[in-house]
Amino acid sequence: MMNQKELESKVRHIQVHSRKAVLELLAGEYRSCFKGMGVEFEDVRDYQHGDDVRTIDWNVTARTGRPHVKTFMEERELSLYFLIDVSGSGDFGSGTSTKREVAARVFALLAFASAHNHDNVGLILLSDDVECHVEPRKGKNHVMRMIDLVMRYEPKSQGTDIAHALDYLNQVRGRRCVAFLFSDFLDHGYEGSLGETARLHDLVCVFLSDLRERELPRSGMLEMMDAESGEMRTIDCSDGRLRRHVRAEALARQQKLKNLCHEVGADWLSLRTEGDYLHEIIRFFKDRNNQSADAK
Repeated sequence: MMNQKELESKVRHIQVHSRKAVLELLAGEYRSCFKGMGVEFEDVRDYQHGDDVRTIDWNVTARTGRPHVKTFMEERELSLYFLIDVSGSGDFGSGTSTKREVAARVFALLAFASAHNHDNVGLILLSDDVECHVEPRKGKNHVMRMIDLVMRYEPKSQGTDIAHALDYLNQVRGRRCVAFLFSDFLDHGYEGSLGETARLHDLVCVFLSDLRERELPRSGMLEMMDAESGEMRTIDCSDGRLRRHVRAEALARQQKLKNLCHEVGADWLSLRTEGDYLHEIIRFFKDRNNQSADAK
């Protein structure tokens, strides 16, 4: 557990590093990735050759006797919601960072990028309940307060209920938004809610993992505790079959979630506590931009 001085130092480091990284690398990638995600009705006009028949306003067409189409205006403001899993398993990290600290850093990068583009940012902290809800607002001061909240927050519960958090978002957010879900997804029964959220919003699932969740040491006895249940277990890392089983299980779980995201139309981003998360985010933005260009 970090003391107050260490916590304050980490918060300041995240704030300063994130703002610098946004200005240097992320702002342009972010804007090109998420521009035009929302449109709102503006007016109707006479149908012209080449117009998309899906935009025909049949009520006005029937009333006037001439075909009319709806015109839309791109929303100038984008709203982002960040759903961050603060359950007990997020406090695990075999290196210098826990999964929750990586989530906080990546949240800071994306939130500052959105603030730089004058977008609204909201936050939901989840365990097996919705622990905290911050309504979307603009501004760097708002972002900095949320970073501080994520780093300092002490959850009331250690469990995880992803479905409940997604259902809550769908209830409180009537209009379409971009939603980033940060979790290690150590939960079950959330598939339906994930699909519904992907239908209503532009959903990005950010999968967080640590090296020791994928690879055991090659030798030695390792005492492990389930952060959410408190159950203790001692394992023999010299057992090659066990190491291969752990590796295969981790890969299978990740692939299953990735396939689910593909099926429901959600985006997928995998981040490791030991990895270069800034590089991964930029690559994610570039890949998403390329996919958008190919779809046109």
